[in-house]
Amino acid sequence: MRRTPLLALILLPATLGLAALRPQVAPSAPPSPTPVATLSPAPVLTPSPFSSPNPPSSPSAPSTPNPLSSSSPLPSSSPLSSPTPVPTPTPTPVPIVFSPASALVPVGSSVQVTVGNTLGNVVLSGGNPQVAAVSFNTNTEMLSIAGIAPGSTSVTLTDSRGISATIPIVVAYPAGTTPQNALLVRVTGEPASASFVLKRVTDAISANVTLRPGAQLVLSRSQIGITTPLGVDDVLHLSVPVTLQGNGYIEVDSTVNLTVENIAAPRISPSSLMVSDFPERLTTDGVLFTADLHRQAPSRFLYFHYNPPHSIARRIVLRATNTSPEPALLQFIDGRGGPSPNEMEAGHISTKRFLVHLVTNEGKIVQIPGYGSINLAEQDLPANSIVSDLLQLRVLNGGLIHLMLFAQRASDSPDSAPSNDKLLVGHHAHARGIYSIPEFTYSTQWSVEDPYLELAVGQVPLPNDLVGQALSGDYGVLQNFEINVVNPTHRAQTIAIYENPRGGSATGTYLIDRVLVQSHQVRAFTRYKLRGYVVPARGFLRLHITTIPDAGSSFPVRLILAPDDGSVPAGAPGSPVYVEAIR
Repeated sequence: MRRTPLLALILLPATLGLAALRPQVAPSAPPSPTPVATLSPAPVLTPSPFSSPNPPSSPSAPSTPNPLSSSSPLPSSSPLSSPTPVPTPTPTPVPIVFSPASALVPVGSSVQVTVGNTLGNVVLSGGNPQVAAVSFNTNTEMLSIAGIAPGSTSVTLTDSRGISATIPIVVAYPAGTTPQNALLVRVTGEPASASFVLKRVTDAISANVTLRPGAQLVLSRSQIGITTPLGVDDVLHLSVPVTLQGNGYIEVDSTVNLTVENIAAPRISPSSLMVSDFPERLTTDGVLFTADLHRQAPSRFLYFHYNPPHSIARRIVLRATNTSPEPALLQFIDGRGGPSPNEMEAGHISTKRFLVHLVTNEGKIVQIPGYGSINLAEQDLPANSIVSDLLQLRVLNGGLIHLMLFAQRASDSPDSAPSNDKLLVGHHAHARGIYSIPEFTYSTQWSVEDPYLELAVGQVPLPNDLVGQALSGDYGVLQNFEINVVNPTHRAQTIAIYENPRGGSATGTYLIDRVLVQSHQVRAFTRYKLRGYVVPARGFLRLHITTIPDAGSSFPVRLILAPDDGSVPAGAPGSPVYVEAIR
């Protein structure tokens, strides 16, 4: 038999009393926007083990529970519990916007700026009419800004709401202009190397871009994309991105289109040598050399000039003028050296570049308009520096071309002409004239059992076809040596070619069996090995040597064929001679 606990019997009437009261409470409709509260059954009261139960005073009249002391809160139907209304925020006015947010305007041009979110009439204020003229079109909501003069200003727009917006304006000149039409670049070469074509392309872009004073041309050689040689009769189409920029100028980003053609032109065989080395030391500006270039008579041209210390900065310009009404095509190869304070370096670099281009017939072809002119060379000549150039020229098509070499101030335009055509003179005699022997070839045979073979370079003075100095040192004269070396013995023999300056200190530039062999400055009467060979027993070798005396060096120089003396080879420590392969 289960016993009912006394505590359960005591709480049972109270529990029944609460259950009876619950239906009599009518929930009131909740005020909006508070969600409707849902009543939950009251939980059964469980006495605390730490307190004694209080039985009701009268079992027949259960007491009404106090809702404020109830352990389970109930929703109140009192109107005092309604939520406080939240005030509605004031709408933010839509601002006036510009697209773009600022204006960069070229002088003499106009730009359009889109204006958004205006209402009603628009009033312009501020600005500087001497810098920019500004107007607003209500129908199109476009702001038109015309650049008047370089400067900066700003203009404020205010609409009918009283809303304002200000646009900053900068007016400036563009950094320059780029050519609008595609450039045509004609070259020769068998083939034309990638580096040569790349140089011609960058030169063409530089020559056809117009820059403001202080502005510069920026282009990336890697973006041009010339990585392989250009074969004969091949054509290359390029689009080169360029940037013109400078302080205070509007940056110009553009693309220059070019077409590069490798023309199949025969090699130039000159019939004369033109030389401009007088006055070598410049003290004033003016004409240094003039000559006519005939279609039937190609020529080589060497110039070498020095601007002494404390002189003004100068420029050397070689100009070709077409004396006929028809366009003319001119083909030429050139190798420029300098500007450099070292006369031997300038002459050596010039000879090296010329010989390298000569090997593969790398050159340029330019068109000269009827009665027009074109500058074939423009070389800056600062104080205490030397420039040199070695060219080979031929008229491919057209009439007589007049050549003029002159010195001008570096601040003058290269397109300007000398004030008169009188030739400058100097105090120290140097060569200036035309010489009828531009090159020669010497062939011989040498046995390893014979005495040393000596080949003189730059030893015979050449007579001047004009009134002037003979050409001592054979500067500009191409000299070819073809030697058959025989070994009649039963054993292989080692031989070498040696360089032996005889006039004074000299540098050297040689093409030996299509290998470029060069020497730094060496003293007179010293001997250095240029190249070594092994001649097989009862065999032979054919050696081919091509050289041009370096302007600025002291010639003559002797090339000596002799048994190998065991001295250091070219390119080894202790040797002033170094070797560079030619493709």
